[in-house]
Amino acid sequence: MTAPDPLARLADVIESRKPARGGNPEASYVARLLHKGPDAFLKKIGEEATEVVMAAKDADHGGDRSKIVGEVADLWFHCMIALAHYGLRPADVVAELQRREGLSGLEEKALRKARERDGSGE
Repeated sequence: MTAPDPLARLADVIESRKPARGGNPEASYVARLLHKGPDAFLKKIGEEATEVVMAAKDADHGGDRSKIVGEVADLWFHCMIALAHYGLRPADVVAELQRREGLSGLEEKALRKARERDGSGE
């Protein structure tokens, strides 16, 4: 059965490319990053985040705004590889965003800091 939304379908593909599931690091970029371990895909996340910032800064100066979309897609893709590595799915991120819905960003940040101070984590 095919997952209904594009992020879930992509997550399924990433999951199928895990070396433990038969993904071949010689034939698959995802398998290669997962095979190399967190340092490889975390480095890519940092690079892609920087490219998002650069594309946005360029757009502020008359550059092509569509480049932001492409760079964010690359960033999300690499973040999804990290999610898969840690046994998480895009639905986990969506659930967290839904949990935060209705909270102001300032309230959410204050609650998070209070939880960290208390050591409760959640």
